[in-house]
Amino acid sequence: MKNMQLFVNDLTVIDFSYLCSDRGVVGESWIVDVLLSGDLNAESMVLDFGIVKKQIKAIIDDCVDHKLVLPVQNPALSISGSSRSKHLYVDFNLADNAIFLQSPSEAFAQIDTDKITENSVTRYLESVIKQQLPENVQDIELTLRAENIDGFYYHYTHGLKKHDGNCQRIAHGHRSTINIYENDVRSIALEQQWCERWQDIYLASDCDQVTLSDIELSEFAKNNLKPDHQFFSYYAPQGRFDIAVRANVSEVVDCDSTVELLADYIARQLKAQNSDNNIKVVAYEGVGKGAIARV
Repeated sequence: MKNMQLFVNDLTVIDFSYLCSDRGVVGESWIVDVLLSGDLNAESMVLDFGIVKKQIKAIIDDCVDHKLVLPVQNPALSISGSSRSKHLYVDFNLADNAIFLQSPSEAFAQIDTDKITENSVTRYLESVIKQQLPENVQDIELTLRAENIDGFYYHYTHGLKKHDGNCQRIAHGHRSTINIYENDVRSIALEQQWCERWQDIYLASDCDQVTLSDIELSEFAKNNLKPDHQFFSYYAPQGRFDIAVRANVSEVVDCDSTVELLADYIARQLKAQNSDNNIKVVAYEGVGKGAIARV
C-alpha cells in the first residue's frame, strides 16, 4: 500500500532525572512528538491513533519516565549489583559533586552513551519502540523538546516514598517554572530568586534523612564520601531507596516533596520574611500541571 506518514504532537511528557558530569543529578521534563512512516494497513491507516497514544506512550513511559537515566559509558559512573535482590548500586564519583545511590533496578534507565542529551535519549527510545511496531510501520522519528518557558525555571530531583506509582523512586525529577505573587502583584524578582536557589537541586524530606550507619551504599561509595554528604533512605512498594548527595546541591524541606507541599513550603518561607504580605505561589511540576498555595 502507499507509503504515508502519521504524526502525533505532544504525545506525552517524560519527567525524569539524569546524571551529568557538569551538573550532577539533573531533573528534566521533555515533551515528546512522534512521526511514523509506513504503508497503509487493511484499515487504510499507518497505525491507529489509539494505539499510538496508548501503546507507544506506554513504551516511552516504561523506558524513561520517572527514572534516573544513566550514561553507562561515562568514566565517573559505576553500576554494580546490590546485596538486595533486584537492586543496584550506582556510584557517580564526580570530584566536586559525587552522588551515590541504591535503588531497585527498575528505577534506572541505562543508555549506551557518555552523556545524556536529547539526541542520545531519542536514539535509545526509537530503538526500543521499533522492535514493537507492526510490520507495515517502517520507521519512527521522535522529537524530544523542552517546554518553551517565558521566564525563570529550575531543575529539581526528588522522591515520594508514600506514592504507590513510579513517583516513589528516589531520583526522578522535573524542569519547572513558578509564579509568585505578593499582595496579588506578580514578583519576577522572587521567581528568579527561587529558580536560582533550586537550580539542579535535590529536594529531600527531613523525615527521610538518616545517618551514615543507616545508609545502604556500595563499599566504593562509603570509601569516597565527603564530610558534607547527606543521606536519605526509605522503603516504598518497589523496594528500598538510598541516596547520598552533597549539602551544597540539596535542600532538606520540612514536608513531603509533592508539588502541593512544595508550593506551600515556598509560600511559608516567603510569609516568614514579611508577615504583612499575602503570598500566592503557583508551582509547576514539569509541564502544564502543578499546585497553588496561599498564605
